[in-house]
Amino acid sequence: MLRRTKIVATLGPATDSDESLEAIIRAGVDVVRLNFSHGESEDHIQRAQRVRKIADKLGRFVAVLADLQGPKIRIARFKHDKITLKVGDAFALDTRLGVADGSQEAVGIDHEAVIRDTNPGDILLLDDGRIELLVKSNDGVRIESEVLIGGVLSNNKGINKKGGGLSAKALTDKDKADIKVAAQFDADYVAVSFPRDDNDMLEARALLDAADSNAGLIAKIERAELVADHDMLDEVIRVSNGVMVARGDLAVEVGDAELVAIQKHIIERARSLNRVVITATQMMESMITNPMPTRAEVSDVANAVIDGTDAVMLSAETAVGEYPVEVVEAMHRICEGAERSPTTQVSQHRIHEAFEVIDEGIAFSAMYAANHLQGVKAIVSMTETGKTPLLMSRIRTKIPIFSFSAQLSTQRRVVLYRGVHSIPFVAADVDNEKVNQFAIDTLLEKGIVEQGDLVILTKGNYINAQGGTNTMKILRVGDEIH
Repeated sequence: MLRRTKIVATLGPATDSDESLEAIIRAGVDVVRLNFSHGESEDHIQRAQRVRKIADKLGRFVAVLADLQGPKIRIARFKHDKITLKVGDAFALDTRLGVADGSQEAVGIDHEAVIRDTNPGDILLLDDGRIELLVKSNDGVRIESEVLIGGVLSNNKGINKKGGGLSAKALTDKDKADIKVAAQFDADYVAVSFPRDDNDMLEARALLDAADSNAGLIAKIERAELVADHDMLDEVIRVSNGVMVARGDLAVEVGDAELVAIQKHIIERARSLNRVVITATQMMESMITNPMPTRAEVSDVANAVIDGTDAVMLSAETAVGEYPVEVVEAMHRICEGAERSPTTQVSQHRIHEAFEVIDEGIAFSAMYAANHLQGVKAIVSMTETGKTPLLMSRIRTKIPIFSFSAQLSTQRRVVLYRGVHSIPFVAADVDNEKVNQFAIDTLLEKGIVEQGDLVILTKGNYINAQGGTNTMKILRVGDEIH
């Protein structure tokens, strides 16, 4: 059984050696995430180069995701590195304080959005929601507050507002520079943090175009006001190639109680709009320091798989954790177990909708046939851009989809699609009348099909032509094939 749900792993010190990087790829990593919130440009370039080199060595396609930092709003620093706040304490955020002059009474902040968008009665959340402050007053330079939930507060911790509403721009000057870096090492995907609306994603696309990059754009959904506006959420999904359910900051803004339903809604909308979706944050958090996941983590990953996520993501678990290989192996097992559930193999996707273009009709017809015709063991899509296998991957199935493409960018990008596996194919090396037999022979060589199995194949009249998929054939392995 080929695992259908893909695994995204964040790189960091724990996976910086060639040995550990090769080990997690062997264990099942499909996409590596480079977190631009940490490290220098050269670190990310070198990591991407090592991933490509090791993937080539292993005969694998591994996509590289560049995750932009975004407008992470943070407090400044304390004179003695940290303080302890108690419930009822008065505490202030003051724009006039020096960058390292924080005390028990106040700490510096230089983000205009916090001052501009905060009013008495608002609740500010510090350090991923671990500390809550009730805003008492705001004179335009200093916010006075009362501590609702206390704890240890250290340097440079992030700030959110409960319910959202901090209007910082999604793309900072650092992000714009990092987009050029991502283009330099030919990132397959670029993730935009804290997009407010579709215009933020369109700006990111324009910057990628200017940098001569065709990387897929991933919108990280983490603002409360975005998930509250279903129409705007759909627009953000439409102008992106995919979305990430970024549950850390999103949960801080919307509250833990709302998160699960929002996650399910985002996954459903992404799939309905034919976009990929990654579920992220603390999926196997305990395995940073423990060799086995908790039962709650197993259920969390499994439920995302059953809901139809394309990928599940590891963050600190593989970046700085003690068991990077073990956590990938555990996630692999959990995904495979969840995929055996019958609910992951039954689809109602667009069953009552008309199709606007031919390749949609072909893709969905192929999947309907595959799911209802006994004996089908594989689906083959001859593709230039990867659009047809993307459409196919929106349909729940237990049958693997194989993307045959000559384009390296397509070969790497499709590995994020649920249930899609990449196989290189150069049309110039195969006579047109022998293409179908070539596909069957390739699957036979890989042990995917046997004599007598059925294979569904889609292609266009002209191989390597964009948007040209207009043919579906059902082939029997062992028959004379044309």
